[in-house]
Amino acid sequence: MTSLAGGYGPTQVLYDVSVEVGEGEIVGLLGRNGMGKTTTISTMFGLLAPSSGSISFDGAQIAGHRPFQISRRGLSLVPEGRQVFPLLTVQQNLEATVRASVSGDRRWTVGTVFELFPQLADRRQNLGVHLSGGEQQMLAIGRALVMNPRLLVLDEATEGLAPTVRAAIFAVLRILKEQGQSILIVDAYLQKLLTLTDRNVVIEKGRTVWSGTTEDLIASPGVADRYLGVGV
Repeated sequence: MTSLAGGYGPTQVLYDVSVEVGEGEIVGLLGRNGMGKTTTISTMFGLLAPSSGSISFDGAQIAGHRPFQISRRGLSLVPEGRQVFPLLTVQQNLEATVRASVSGDRRWTVGTVFELFPQLADRRQNLGVHLSGGEQQMLAIGRALVMNPRLLVLDEATEGLAPTVRAAIFAVLRILKEQGQSILIVDAYLQKLLTLTDRNVVIEKGRTVWSGTTEDLIASPGVADRYLGVGV
């Protein structure tokens, strides 16, 4: 996406956001709370309409397309708050979204998700509403994976999770990285996130204010201190 602007009706939140994710790359979308990260993702997935700028995927413009059209192109979202189907079982949550990729790839199935998350396999007949927060996040990731996306987007990947569950989620993301999965990720735990990302984009008040490699960010501690309020 390039020079993206938009927001919620008359309330502008994004003014000039540019983010790029390359094939097989993991990019962190960074910024303090309220700076426009979720709004950027919502606009990217057609949940909000941009007022200007461009959003392209695999060479095609997707700005203004409906969410299901964007999803069918190969983008998959793990939303903030998980949003699993509460009255469907774990198995049914996964079966509801399973499909081949745009190229016909079926790497991720209900079975392979259960291999990735054995805890979900043990709870396959439990309703979504009866899962713990960590199990719901695992399910949300699994539900996104069975769509076999070319780009996986996670908004607040480990927010509110216990340290052991957070570590398990990052371990899974590392497996996905090793498999070449392209990922755009928002997460508050910067030091852990930077062990995973290849590049990072920092947004401040709806504008991209810094972008570069993880190595560049670690070598520039003033950037994290100024825009994120944390050390690297």
